[in-house]
Amino acid sequence: MIILILFPLALGLLAGYLGLTPAGYALKADGLISGVLLLVVFAVGVDMGRRQEALRELALLGPRALLVPVGVALGSVAGAALVGLALGLKWNEGAAIGAGFGWYSLSGVLITKLHSVRLGTLTFLSNVLREALSMVILPWVHKYLGKLAAIAPGGATTMDVTLPLIAKVAGKEVVLVAFASGFILSLLVPVLVPLLIGIGK
Repeated sequence: MIILILFPLALGLLAGYLGLTPAGYALKADGLISGVLLLVVFAVGVDMGRRQEALRELALLGPRALLVPVGVALGSVAGAALVGLALGLKWNEGAAIGAGFGWYSLSGVLITKLHSVRLGTLTFLSNVLREALSMVILPWVHKYLGKLAAIAPGGATTMDVTLPLIAKVAGKEVVLVAFASGFILSLLVPVLVPLLIGIGK
C-alpha cells in the first residue's frame, strides 16, 4: 500500500522537475486540487454513511466513545506542534500537520490548498509515515502500554486500514472503540486542519 502511494508521488515529482506537465497545468492545478479534495471528502462521507450497523453500535457507546479520540487528538496536535517548532515551523503549522491524524489523502491536499505546496507535501509524507509506523509499532505499544494505547498510533486510520491489525493484536473487544476513534478523528480532520492553519493568517 505504501509503495502504491509513494510511486505516483515520485512520478509527479519527476514530471514537475523535468517540466513534463501539460501546457497551462499550473493555472489549472488549483481547481484540480479543489476538485480532488471535494471528491475525497464525498467518498469518505459515503463510506461512513454505508456503515449503518457500526454507526448504531457507536451510538450505544455514548460519551465513552469520545475519551480515546479526544486523547489521541490532543496528543497528536500538541506533539506535532512541538516537533514543528523544533524544525523551524510555526506552532500552528506543526499542529495542523498533526491534525491530519494519519489521513494523508485529505490532510496533504487540504494544507496544500490552504497554505503551500511545501507544507502540504510535508503533511502528506508525515501522515503516510504515521500510518506505516503505526503498523510496525502497534504490537510493541500493545505489549508495553495496553490495549487502549494500541488504538492511538493509527489515528484516523483505525476505522479502516489499521483496524484489522488492531483486532489481531489487541483483540476483538477493542475493535468498536478503535472504529469509533477513527470515525471521530476522521470527522475532525476537515475541521481542525483549516482552523489551525487559519490561526497563523
